[in-house]
Parts: sequence; structure tokens; C-alpha cells
Amino acid sequence: MSAKLKPLSKNTNWSPTSWQSKTALQQANYPDTDALNSVVDELSTLPPLVTSYEIDRLRSDIAEAQRGERFILQGGDCAESLSECNSNKIAKTLKVLLQMSLVMRYGMKLPVSVIGRMAGQYAKPRSADLETIDGVTLPSYRGDLINKAAFTEEARVPDPKLLLQGYQYAGLTINFVRSLIDGGFSEIRHADDWNLDFASHSTQADEVHRIVESILDSIGLFETFKGEQGRTQANQMIYTSHEGLHLHYEQAQTRFLEKRQDWYNLSTHMPWIGARTADIDHAHVEYMRGIRNPIGIKLGPAMTRSWLYGLLDTLNPDNEEGRIVLIHRFGADKIEQHLPELISAVQNKGAKVLWMCDPMHGNTESTADGIKTRRFDNIAKEVDLAFKVHKANNSRLGGVHFELTGEDVTECTGGARGLADHELTRAYKTQVDPRLNYEQALELALNIIKT
Repeated sequence: MSAKLKPLSKNTNWSPTSWQSKTALQQANYPDTDALNSVVDELSTLPPLVTSYEIDRLRSDIAEAQRGERFILQGGDCAESLSECNSNKIAKTLKVLLQMSLVMRYGMKLPVSVIGRMAGQYAKPRSADLETIDGVTLPSYRGDLINKAAFTEEARVPDPKLLLQGYQYAGLTINFVRSLIDGGFSEIRHADDWNLDFASHSTQADEVHRIVESILDSIGLFETFKGEQGRTQANQMIYTSHEGLHLHYEQAQTRFLEKRQDWYNLSTHMPWIGARTADIDHAHVEYMRGIRNPIGIKLGPAMTRSWLYGLLDTLNPDNEEGRIVLIHRFGADKIEQHLPELISAVQNKGAKVLWMCDPMHGNTESTADGIKTRRFDNIAKEVDLAFKVHKANNSRLGGVHFELTGEDVTECTGGARGLADHELTRAYKTQVDPRLNYEQALELALNIIKT
């Protein structure tokens, strides 16, 4: 049964622009503020990318996951590229997310909601405002929503017109996803849709094939009884998410809906706050506290009990179900040290949250050649430990969060094929952080149901 959603407590001292009175980190330095304001005004008049109904439905799904009645899979690109907004790439990402959710649903015996890191993940935080190469210093690349990756003076100047392009490409992406789902793409069930070549390299190859065959057999049995060929995942909602980093962009798509008497960010279903912008008194938290959407919060080793309490009090003062998703990202070597303290803090406060594990960021490292990568074994280990730590502390892990693609990239090492460091350059395509490829992502989903 879906949770009954209530309006948020009214914030009489909040508006979509109130964040501008706070310290705003990770924001671009636009040389022409008049041009920026003109673009923001234009964005404010354009149609929204998502609907309030969809946002409320996601809040209901998250509330169910908090109660152990559902599981959440969140995944997609670390940073979307405008140049890669094409049907083939979008379909491949959607395919792997749907297949992962089907595996999880089969193994966990729970409905699984899918949230794609897509249709807006065009801005990325950076460790420094400037980047120096061969003695030349330029502004850092902050994602296609802000500037361009090429290391030239012209490319690195923040361009407000990119906000309009980002909005347009996000709209193209989400509408294509909707058309695929409406056209039956989520009915994936045929054996030729599942690329299990990687399993031949695994010591558990027979078990992998057995699981997938069992899933397909179960679907066939369901169809026989229901008389609805291929409709087992029909009408599955695919939600979108992105880091709510560029506050002018988020502000422009924030609307007050008279019928619901609440403010909604209609650029995405679930924005999240990154670890770099989670200061309670700063602009990102100020902005997020006033919108109706569910909010993700990334938690790293620096997060303290008092800091977390402040975030929960500010962002969810009424302690509502479906509002807060805590996405922990410690690393396989640190999760057992840091997670129990935060679980204890949430339990002592009686806070209603959904716990989600992001095993990607805390396991980032560089090879001897300076290539940024992540080891599959460390990713899988952190997920396994997350389930175990929550269980040991009378808590529940209700979701997972992966940076992945449906393409055959070589960015994360390991997995059944045993991708080695020297093989990374074969298809290393990411502009920011390394992603799981199709085989690694599906293998991880199969690992999860055996946890």
C-alpha cells in the first residue's frame, strides 16, 4: 500500500532564490551575469521535465522501501555528455538498469524501483577551481551544463547558453525513455537480450546461467497464467535523478503548484546533495529544504552525528516518510568503521530515512599510469559489507547506487573477465569518473541477490 503523502511544512522565509543569500560552493564564475540571468528567466518559462504526480509517486516508493516493502536501484552515468545524447546509448543504459532490477526483484522477492542518473546529470563538483597542464592554467571542467572539456581558454569559459542546451537534451532523454517504456521496452525477457558471455569466465558460470534461466522461466509461467505475453514489467516507471549542484538551473525549474500548495523542482524526480555541498548553513541545503521532492544526501567518512542531525532537522523537520535518502559512500576499507555510528544516530533520533549504498566513490584509485579506476572486487565488497553492517545493527539497506553504463567500456578493473590495468585504455570513455560496464553491472546485480 502506498504511503499517504502530506504537504511539507510551509517555509515562510524560503523562496527558490533564498539560497542566493548563503555561501554557495561549487558554482561557476560566469563573466556575464546579465546573460546568465537572461537564460535563467527563459528557463523559468519553459515546460517542466517531470510532473508533481511522478515525484509524489517516487516519494511513495521510497516510503515503501523504508518499510522494507520495496528496493531501490539507482544508476547511470557519473556525468552525462551532451555529445552522447543518442538513442543507442540511452537504450543500453535503460536495458542494463531494467535487467538489474529484474534480477533483484527475482532474488529479493520485492518490487524494485529504478532511478536513473540521467536527463540532467550534466554538472560535476571539482576539487579545485583551476586546472594546470604543461604550465597553462584554466578554469576546471565542471560538466557540459557549465563549460566544455577541451583544454582551451574558449572552451573552459562558463557559458550560460549551455544551461538551455542541458535542459533541451534532458528533455530529449527523458521523453525517449518514456517512449521506450510506453512501447514495451521494459518487457525485456528474451534470452537473446541477456549478454552472459562474461559468465564463461566466472567460477560461478553455471549458477549465473541457472539464475537467469530461472528468471525467464518464472516470467513464462506468469505469462501463462495471466495470458499477457511479456507484460511482467509493463508500465514500469523510470525516475530520474541528478546532483542538484547548479543552483541557478535548479531554481529556474522550481514551481509553486496551487493545487498541491507546495514547491516542486520539476527538472528531476530526486535531486541529491553531494558531500562537498552539504554544509547546513550553505546554499545547497537552503535550496533543498523548500522543495517537495525526495532528497538524497551523500554521506562520506567526514559526516558526524551532529552534522547529520542538523541536515535531518533542516531538510525533514516533520520526519516524513519518503523524504530523505541517505546514500553512504565510505569505501570497502572504511564502511565498517563509519557506518555503525551513523546508523546509531538515525535510530536514536527515530528518523525516517532510506539507506542506500554507493560503493563507487569511496573506492576510486589511480593505476601506476595515473588512470583513474575502481576495482570490481572493492565495489562488490562494499555492497556486501553494507548489507551485513545494516543487519548487524538492526537496520535495513533499502537501495544501491551505481555509476554505470550499458556500453562495453573499460573503466573499472576486475569482474568475471578480470579486466586488468593495462586494458583500461581500450575503451576508457568517461570524462570524469570510471563506470561499471554492462557485464560488470549485471554481474554485480547477480552478486547482490546471493548476499
